[in-house]
Amino acid sequence: MHLAGPWAVHAPPDRASAIGVLRAAVAAGIDHIDTAQYYGPDVVNDLIREALYPYPPELAIVSKVGVFRDTGTAARQLRGGIEDNLRSLRVSQLAAVNLRLPSPGRADARFDDQLAAMVQARDEGVIAGVGLSNVSLEQLRHAADRTEIVCVQNLFHLADRDSAPILQECARRGIAFVPFCPLGLPRGAANPVLTSPVVIRTAARLDATPPQVALQWLLQLAPNVLLIPGTGSTAHLLENLAAEHVALDDQALRDLAGVGA
Repeated sequence: MHLAGPWAVHAPPDRASAIGVLRAAVAAGIDHIDTAQYYGPDVVNDLIREALYPYPPELAIVSKVGVFRDTGTAARQLRGGIEDNLRSLRVSQLAAVNLRLPSPGRADARFDDQLAAMVQARDEGVIAGVGLSNVSLEQLRHAADRTEIVCVQNLFHLADRDSAPILQECARRGIAFVPFCPLGLPRGAANPVLTSPVVIRTAARLDATPPQVALQWLLQLAPNVLLIPGTGSTAHLLENLAAEHVALDDQALRDLAGVGA
């Protein structure tokens, strides 16, 4: 959800509206909210707590932490990030926390050290599951061969399918695949998904909107795909949820196959 200001920095322009979106999402049956303490920073978790605490028992709040400063204290940074999330959300355990990497890379000793810190947090009960974000296929396989991985968040959308092998590996292993930026980047006139003539034409033919077509294309790829499209309004939230009911026919799938190619 786009609950912070532009690019997840600073407070939202309308705090009451942001809280309303969160409450509307849960009322509509949403049971998975993606967040991070560094959204704002400190803004989005505070909004989630104000809107939804005490949380419904079925609600899974999933966050992410990363090592963004090369100080040689990776484990301390990751644990500190987890504890910041616990404090701001006012929970004793998170459903899952993703180890967010700056970019996909090698499964080296640095990666192992960070993975070990996440496993320790799970073993101590402060997170229920270990996830990965922005990883390579090598890193995913390396991690999943050593411990249980519950989800993977990578950039993936109609116009950027570089993480298709990650999706396939997740499906094979029964790991949830959560594409971030599912409607493409950047926003606005340069967005390669929502401004695609193929997507616009397909949406018009199916009596849907371009975002709904883009989201349904992701959903139909595999049963392990979970979506976290951003939204800052209740109307946009409901539009996104309605994507579930869009049926992409054979012509649509053929046409969409060429987007971004």
